[in-house]
Amino acid sequence: MSTTPAPTHSLSPTVLHRLVQEGRAPRLLDVRTPAEFRTAHIPGSCNVPLATLREHRAELLAHLDEDVVLVCRSGTRAAQAEKILADAGLPNLRVLEGGIVAWETAGAPVNRGPERWDMERQVRLVAGSVVLTTGLVGVFVPGVHLIGTAIGAGLMYAAVSNSCAMGVMLSKLPYNRGPRPDIRRVIADLQSPR
Repeated sequence: MSTTPAPTHSLSPTVLHRLVQEGRAPRLLDVRTPAEFRTAHIPGSCNVPLATLREHRAELLAHLDEDVVLVCRSGTRAAQAEKILADAGLPNLRVLEGGIVAWETAGAPVNRGPERWDMERQVRLVAGSVVLTTGLVGVFVPGVHLIGTAIGAGLMYAAVSNSCAMGVMLSKLPYNRGPRPDIRRVIADLQSPR
């Protein structure tokens, strides 16, 4: 079983907001999906979805020689990104404590786009729907309730392993994908002045 270790370095939303206001903002990499990023993101952040970061880490390293703060919804994917980049040799990494959720809770500014359901909410909807449906159908068809039991076991494993197979599957839906990030565009964004 593979678990993601806690980030070695983190940065609170309050401290990051102060750095941004003082014009000393580190490079902000938002590792959420493009759809999540379009819904709400920290001004000046660059969207490098976790899958893109994983696939193109060698190309990205040449453009990340400064302090980098990794951002996701709550900190989990950012911690995974930190491990990937640290293993590739990037030293100046921090994770935004509590992610974009904590950033917004702190009253810090966000750029907003069309509202979309975040991945966690989608997982709860799908898992709950499957459990409810199989529970009801199971009254009439013996054994169907075991599908709901399997979903429950999967959710428990997701909590223990800090990974979510259902979330990975849902992230592949067109609703969540949006246009696939072009690595050349990501690098151009990283090279542009903040």
